Amino acid sequence: MPKRSRVLSFTAALAAGICLSLALSSCSTPPTGPGAGGAGTASSTAGALPATHIHGLSVSSTGQVLLAAHEGLYDVTRQPAVKLGPTNDLMGFTGGPDHSVLYASGHPGAGSDMPNPLGLIRSTDGGMTWEHLSRQRESDFHALTVTRSGIVGFDGVLRTSPDGLNWTTVASDLVPAVLAGNPAGDTVLATTPRGIHRSTDGGKTWNPVAAGPVIQFAAFASPTEAVGVEPDGSVHVSADGGLTWTPQGRITGSVEAVAAVIGPEANLSVWAATAAGLVVSNDGGGTFRPVGAS
Repeated sequence: MPKRSRVLSFTAALAAGICLSLALSSCSTPPTGPGAGGAGTASSTAGALPATHIHGLSVSSTGQVLLAAHEGLYDVTRQPAVKLGPTNDLMGFTGGPDHSVLYASGHPGAGSDMPNPLGLIRSTDGGMTWEHLSRQRESDFHALTVTRSGIVGFDGVLRTSPDGLNWTTVASDLVPAVLAGNPAGDTVLATTPRGIHRSTDGGKTWNPVAAGPVIQFAAFASPTEAVGVEPDGSVHVSADGGLTWTPQGRITGSVEAVAAVIGPEANLSVWAATAAGLVVSNDGGGTFRPVGAS
């Protein structure tokens, strides 16, 4: 399901007080037409995000910004944005701090010879090529993250894997919109219309965060520093791995994905892909500006 539709589903579920039961009920069709080409394809408008549904955002410690989208993976550090690798609908996506290893899931796109669904795939060359790891033709992970203990994914049920090859089903009825973790820690956050749920053992067991905000998007900048964004764009930060939260500023426009990193001056930077473009906060989520603006 395109991210924008999932935003609407999440908001509707909040109002109705029900779970995201339709989060995985339909999936995108393979992209065709302009923009469905292979590696090196540039977006047509300088300074703008690719004209495609965005499913994931990752910012490396070196400042590289990657967008996982309906029509593939894009490097938006450069303008115009450059498409990396083959055309695949990357519904789930997660990257490490230096982008040396990337994990994704979803469906093959036009010209792709990958199985449908993709299962878990991995890239060790910045997204230019991908290898099959596991659950090909079985799993479309709409939510995906990496922890110190391994990988956590949601393809209709929660699953954990220590190596991306062997999976264990988690005894949980959670239907997360987003799973957020950090490769250097074992805390994972799951965002649901019932509120935040938290795991401290790499996704094996979960508990609700009783006093936390109801957020839709979440990201870790470190094993303990997390950012959460409500459906209306309100931003919250946590310094204790999601146990307690402090309200900050607000992102204008429809948010599609978020990321967080610790900047060179030990400041918390918050990034968001929105319907209007990419925005960033260098003051811990207090104020946001369009990327590239002076």
